[in-house]
Amino acid sequence: MNDKPDPRLHVWRDDLAAEELRGRINAPRFAAGADYHVVAAVADLRRRPQPDAPLDSQMLLGEGFRVYDTAGGWAWGQAALDGYVGYAPTRDLRQGASAATHRVQALRTFLYAEADLKSPALLAAGMNAKLEIAGRNGRFARTADGLHVFAAHLAGLGEPCADWVARAEALLGVPYLWGGRDALGLDCSALVQLGLEWAGTACPRDADMQEAALGEAVDWRGGGLRRGDLVFWRGHVGIMQDGDNMLHASAHDMKVASEPFVAAAGRIEQVEGEIRCVRRLAGA
Repeated sequence: MNDKPDPRLHVWRDDLAAEELRGRINAPRFAAGADYHVVAAVADLRRRPQPDAPLDSQMLLGEGFRVYDTAGGWAWGQAALDGYVGYAPTRDLRQGASAATHRVQALRTFLYAEADLKSPALLAAGMNAKLEIAGRNGRFARTADGLHVFAAHLAGLGEPCADWVARAEALLGVPYLWGGRDALGLDCSALVQLGLEWAGTACPRDADMQEAALGEAVDWRGGGLRRGDLVFWRGHVGIMQDGDNMLHASAHDMKVASEPFVAAAGRIEQVEGEIRCVRRLAGA
């Protein structure tokens, strides 16, 4: 019981733990948690309940969050999408499980007060944000909250996507943000996660988790790379667009960039060491 599990993915701290961990770790009290969902365009998930604490991840509009404790305007819990644990502002959450039916497929779209592009835009939702759609009004879809969004910017949850890499490529030029996973800013592992969501592939949040969980290792030397292969270094991951070019959220360029794989790999090696592995998803 002293071998405590990864706190990024398991809900525990010295004073409280999730009920499901009873018997696995020692804690003075346990909680079952309650379902909430995100009502802001993006909710930061921080390491501590402070606005200047490290940003570990983000949750998007409509995504679920299971809350185990609240105090001082912060909720401590676990993201439904990938199981990541952290502190989110309570103002960005609403009690109740997410009932989303669609996700945003445009880079960003506005939610309007009326089904009229000249009406006030009340919220801007980024790619992969989730919405509960209750009906249609001409070219607009109506959300359960009574807002209106251009219907062509949406796709049904579970709607098949023939090329998940193309979804990731749509984020080309988005600024690099450590811990970010929104179309306004994201990091390398978030780019992979946002893309793979369109393929219906469950994807962990961090690069080391992705390396351990996704696909099968392949021999990449000698020109064996394919579109959709994931290339891992220590602390970094990129997506092959073809046999020669790689897409990644680059801290070097501070944006999502496409560049020749050989040049990128040589530069990254100077900082993160040699390539650890290349992993290929099933069906690729």
